[in-house]
Amino acid sequence: MWEIIKTSVPEILIAGLKYTIPIAIISFILGIIIASITALIRMSTPKGNPLKKSLWQLLKGFFTFYVWLFRSTPLLVQLFIVFYGLPSIGIQLGAWTAGILTFSLNTGAYASETIRASISSVPQDQWEAAYSIGLTYRKVLSRVIFPQAVRIAIPPLSNSFIGLVKDTSLASSITLVEMFMVSQEIASHNYQPMIMYSIVAIIYAIFCSLLSLLQLYLERRFEVK
Repeated sequence: MWEIIKTSVPEILIAGLKYTIPIAIISFILGIIIASITALIRMSTPKGNPLKKSLWQLLKGFFTFYVWLFRSTPLLVQLFIVFYGLPSIGIQLGAWTAGILTFSLNTGAYASETIRASISSVPQDQWEAAYSIGLTYRKVLSRVIFPQAVRIAIPPLSNSFIGLVKDTSLASSITLVEMFMVSQEIASHNYQPMIMYSIVAIIYAIFCSLLSLLQLYLERRFEVK
């Protein structure tokens, strides 16, 4: 048993640092960008001619549908549709591209609600005070609203990132190499699935515990007072 642990742990750790964490970080960054755009579009009310308003309503409808779709379907099903389903209509994506695209869109859908709620929680008088000194909508968002909303959003977004790290284990289902897939491959050779799956579970727990400590630090650092 100890020999299995000694030989397999470094291999799984390398896979975690080389694949699992990068997949999670890239997907989370892209997801936050998607989430911010989605939240702002869904919250905004454009001014202008009726045609512009109609086009904007269509855009808001599209993003609303996107959020509903990805929040209402399992992540595993989304991975299968992107990787195995899209080729049937002529769209071929590699495992890395399919995985990161799906994780990013899934994260974006959930995080958009977090960002939207965080922005909405900033008191309305903050908007009014900023407008009263002549700031434009963009400057109000960047200088007044976003700094406050970010503090509010840190705890739930941190939880989303930790959840994403765990969800990357699903990437093995589309042949994307990560920690769980490496543990499966080792188990297929040493015929010790219980030991291997326990090892990878402990490594996931260590990674997520370290991220939880980082989350605690960030919450204290940016605590809303």
